[in-house]
Amino acid sequence: MLLKDVIGQDAVKREMRHLVQQGRIPHAMLLSGVSGTGKLPLALAFAQYIACKHRTESDACGVCPTCMQYSKLQHPDLHFAFPIVKVDKGAEVCDDYLNDFRSMLLADPYCDAADWTKQMNAEKKQSLIYERESSEIQRKLSLKSFDDGYKVMIVWQPEKMHIACANKLLKLLEEPPARTLFLFVSEHPEQMLPTIISRLRPLPVPRLSEQEIVDAIGRMHPEISRQQAADAARLAGGSYREALRILDAEDSAKQLFAEFQQLMRNAWLVGVKKNYEALQSLNEWSQEMAKQPRERQSAFLQFAQRLIRENFIYNYGEAALNYETSEEQNFSVKFAPFINERNVEELTEQFAQAEAQIMQNANSRIVLFDLCLQCIVLIKK
Repeated sequence: MLLKDVIGQDAVKREMRHLVQQGRIPHAMLLSGVSGTGKLPLALAFAQYIACKHRTESDACGVCPTCMQYSKLQHPDLHFAFPIVKVDKGAEVCDDYLNDFRSMLLADPYCDAADWTKQMNAEKKQSLIYERESSEIQRKLSLKSFDDGYKVMIVWQPEKMHIACANKLLKLLEEPPARTLFLFVSEHPEQMLPTIISRLRPLPVPRLSEQEIVDAIGRMHPEISRQQAADAARLAGGSYREALRILDAEDSAKQLFAEFQQLMRNAWLVGVKKNYEALQSLNEWSQEMAKQPRERQSAFLQFAQRLIRENFIYNYGEAALNYETSEEQNFSVKFAPFINERNVEELTEQFAQAEAQIMQNANSRIVLFDLCLQCIVLIKK
């Protein structure tokens, strides 16, 4: 991974180059930030930049034997520790999953914890960096360097490290072998042991800008329109990975939006226009929605809570605070005035309550039709 291949993060890249060029590489660093901002790609690119024998001021060369090994994640001095699932007694250390981990990284360096659990076929299981991994880390870093360079240990999701493992790493972090670099890559550093964090040089990785996400999508996914990319970037919260997920789920999101429009329009017709034929439409809507899997019903109710919030904020005319697609914004032009300080809290509460009841196995048809009736009353306020 080359630094130039990492999306945005120019300030972080400058800091990394400066550390190498000034010969001030610390023995342990903490790259922290939200998912999808490039923490893991930055760690990989930094490690390659340090190892490259022909690096320039700006990047690794990308063509020397060392860079070619790094491009395949197979350099002898590059090591990984990451959460795993114990499927049997024979799988207790990361090397048991290393081929799968490499395959995931090579396919998408912006992968996250959800991608990894899916890769392991362990979505419903807890993954950890187990105690035995500390011995593996110590063993690997005690070996002689392949070409007298740095030995790099990338610890991904260290917040999932078993406390016994973390405690055993403390001494190694206090007295690391020469020319050894730990790169801890975390989304939740607050969950790590304070004694571990105190021994790491912090390097926060900020959220990406919308423009950086749009440009990256345009380069890597030219089949996606500029408007689609802009809509996804707007909702992604600075995460390139989340933007891709939004694009993957676009058809589903459009269906959720259509269902929200149908619910609110019919509630408005009954509550404001006294069109009682629309009441029958709401009854039919609740029956159809009740036939969906509970997870699908929950997804709709969460989506509705977001749109209620966005429509309330839309009234203030602060575009920077509003996170809607262009299609949603077009709907908000006429709908937003009906979401105001008199009903926004109650509406949000009704949808949240319906979601909780449905996920507790309440009768979906009753819950959803009652929600429709509440919307009729509240939309008039």
